[in-house]
Amino acid sequence: MEKARSPFSRAAPVQKRAALWLAFLGPFFYLSYGGANWLASQRAHVPNVAFAWESAIPFLGWTIIPYWSINLFYALCLFINTTPRGVDMLARRYLTIQIIAVACFVAFPLEATFVRPATSGLPGFMFAVLGGFDKPFNQAPSLHIALLVVIWDHLRGRLPRKARLRWHFWCLLIGASVLTTWQHHVIDIPTGMLLGLFAAWLFPRDAGSPLANFAMSGDPKSRRLGIYYLCGAIAFLGLATLCTPLSAAALLLLWPAVALAIVSLGYLGAGPQIFQKRVDGRATLASRWLLAPYRLGAHINIWLWTRGMPASVAIADGVHLGRFPRRYEADRFATVIDINGELQRPGATRARWCSFPTLDLTALDKIQTLAAANLVEAAREQGPVLVCCALGFQRSACVIVRWLLISRRCEDPAEAVRLIERAGRRVHLPAESIHAVTEGVQ
Repeated sequence: MEKARSPFSRAAPVQKRAALWLAFLGPFFYLSYGGANWLASQRAHVPNVAFAWESAIPFLGWTIIPYWSINLFYALCLFINTTPRGVDMLARRYLTIQIIAVACFVAFPLEATFVRPATSGLPGFMFAVLGGFDKPFNQAPSLHIALLVVIWDHLRGRLPRKARLRWHFWCLLIGASVLTTWQHHVIDIPTGMLLGLFAAWLFPRDAGSPLANFAMSGDPKSRRLGIYYLCGAIAFLGLATLCTPLSAAALLLLWPAVALAIVSLGYLGAGPQIFQKRVDGRATLASRWLLAPYRLGAHINIWLWTRGMPASVAIADGVHLGRFPRRYEADRFATVIDINGELQRPGATRARWCSFPTLDLTALDKIQTLAAANLVEAAREQGPVLVCCALGFQRSACVIVRWLLISRRCEDPAEAVRLIERAGRRVHLPAESIHAVTEGVQ
């Protein structure tokens, strides 16, 4: 009879994989990081980007201890995994951060202008060791902050509640220490956070990379929308480049630039996976923050198009059609069937939430549309149902039309659309959407 494997034998592949990754990442970091600093030091002039009021930030020598502690957590987190895949996910996040940050340090070096006071004791020793390899040219994005975002995210879900609170506090100290050790300027922090969130988005914990199955879309409309969003990303990037010499705050324009570039990839071929939205309507932390500028624009668009209109209208037999609901609106329904990818369910809503993520203004997947329509019929037995997308004009209307057809409440799409319009909802269904809802209906 086969003997049961011990926990140590099960952990061996994880520890071996972590050791191999660390053996690669450590030398790669110091070689690439040192090389970028050396290249910057050869330039005749390296600019500085900072706010005038940063001179008021105090120097706290003891904070070099939490600053240095990230090196320990960097290595430790590789070994705190239960599967080789978990090790690979974290290592790929590290590698992504290091490659992008070093590329920025080479292409656009920035120089820190701090002159630290003399320190003694343990802090003095740690500053001396740091100064042996660290030069003042590795500013935005802060590699320290980017790695902190990933390390914090890796451990926060693996710790018990009380230990988690202490972990949050220590990470806060590490984050603040980049300023109080006079290692970084203020603008380096949000740019570092942006890089860390991007790495976490690119390699999510419980799913494959959103770009893993990228294939150029065959839909001309989808490609056209992708190009529009790409142009928007380039415009924000251009503004950041032009305005940064005037104000360090202009680097914050990189946030909407990255968000629009990611949405562009979704339309060009990655699909709604870019939003990392789960069946329960929630999205990953990285997606929520990284795509926040785009989601803000989506909420403004909802208000502009639907102001003065009812949030939803009753179609038939307890089924309603509407825009994306607020929490109190969602709580009026037993089930919300959500056909949009870009918006996350309202927090603490009591409604059962079923999400079918899709991209706006594109034709719906036929199988997904049928699955959502079948769910409408099943869910209405448990109470009122809301079918929604962002505006409630197209994607959710397609599902309602499909439901009306398969349940024999309407004979054809034209009759279904008239029923919806009589209920008080204007809809727009392009020809490709009509084809999607009628295919397979006898």
